[in-house]
Amino acid sequence: MSPDYVKAIEGGVHPTQIIETKIFARRWLILTIFVLYSASNSMQWIQYSIIANIVERYYNVSSFLVDMTSMIYMITYIPFIFPASYLLDRFGLRFAVIVGAIGTTIGAWIKVFSVSPDLFWITFIGHTFVAVSQTFVLSVPARLAAVWFGPDQVSSACSIGVFGNQLGIAIGFLFPPILVPNSDDLAVVARGFQIMFYIVAAFTSLILVIILLFFKAQPPLPPSPAQAVQRENDSAEDFIQSIKRLFTNVGYLLLLLSYAINVGIFYAISTLLNQIILEYFPGHEEDAGRIGLTIICAGMLGSVICGIILDKTHKYKETTIGIYFFSFLGMIVFTFTLDIGRIYIVYIISALLGFFMTGYLPVGFELAAELTYPEPEGTAAGLLNAVTQVFGIIFTILYGNLIKLLSNLWANIVLCIALAFGAFLTTIIPNDLRRQNAKF
Repeated sequence: MSPDYVKAIEGGVHPTQIIETKIFARRWLILTIFVLYSASNSMQWIQYSIIANIVERYYNVSSFLVDMTSMIYMITYIPFIFPASYLLDRFGLRFAVIVGAIGTTIGAWIKVFSVSPDLFWITFIGHTFVAVSQTFVLSVPARLAAVWFGPDQVSSACSIGVFGNQLGIAIGFLFPPILVPNSDDLAVVARGFQIMFYIVAAFTSLILVIILLFFKAQPPLPPSPAQAVQRENDSAEDFIQSIKRLFTNVGYLLLLLSYAINVGIFYAISTLLNQIILEYFPGHEEDAGRIGLTIICAGMLGSVICGIILDKTHKYKETTIGIYFFSFLGMIVFTFTLDIGRIYIVYIISALLGFFMTGYLPVGFELAAELTYPEPEGTAAGLLNAVTQVFGIIFTILYGNLIKLLSNLWANIVLCIALAFGAFLTTIIPNDLRRQNAKF
């Protein structure tokens, strides 16, 4: 009796069925294309907020409107993720990725025509197109990893997929302060915006062409017996019933809340980083961008390392608890070192905070996939992200108001308390690894 036959029976497939599985080398090309596609979208998320003071002066808009360019990613995600998740489950990866790439490209080109100081509304419309397209990005990594990769690589593949989002955010932190100078001459600022918009539009267009030519929905054969079972379930799956089952899964609901707290706080810090750094270090716009870059690069390293750890140990809950606890500690240290007056210390602490807080992203995705199997990964991840966007909006508004009404110190202390609560919720998540129990 073949090993695949035994695994198929253990995975719930009827004994009369013959299961053939294969892992294709093309999976790495598919994953690489997705990483670039994800980066092309997320690089635009923070491109205004990280140069908030320049945007306010050039377009003559309030700080709230600049913050909204970041929050619009969160606001639009909430209503659009449900139809996006349905389309992902119904029509597959290729369809979802093409739709997202088209929307991202259209939005980037609209912004090319918004360089004039009186055309902030145009740039916001273009940015909203990109924000809506994000719904076809964030929930894909777990799905892509499960569809294309075998059981010993699925967590690493998911972490690399999330890496693409972080890579884009890193680019968004780094280049806007370099390309758009803080000059008194508005013509110089306008030239910087024009260069930035054209570069982004050209890059997104190139990625769209690559996706149309080379990106495939799924391999001819499933990479594992468990994925074969899920393919059959997906074909007859009722999307609404799947959502209902997720909302009755206690472990998943606990993860939903704890994940949303952690990542929502990361969104708030990223959105307001320019304001935080400039309060302690006036005139350091480029440092604010580089500190953001440091957070994300450290997080990319954390994501990959955590993915490898999960594939080697399959200790999903234990890894999640550890990462969450160190995120909490990192936030405490970040809170009480900002006012020391040494910019290099901020860089070091930000790297530690980013390693754990951003490194938590793929860990949460993978634990969700374990807790909810055999529900579609895209649906579980999409709902996870939807709640996260709600918390991101709440924490961004709360954080900004606390900074204005009290101080950076007390605003950060409130975030520390929220992270402590999230860490507690993580400890009581049931260690119910359904996907592992399906015997990949």
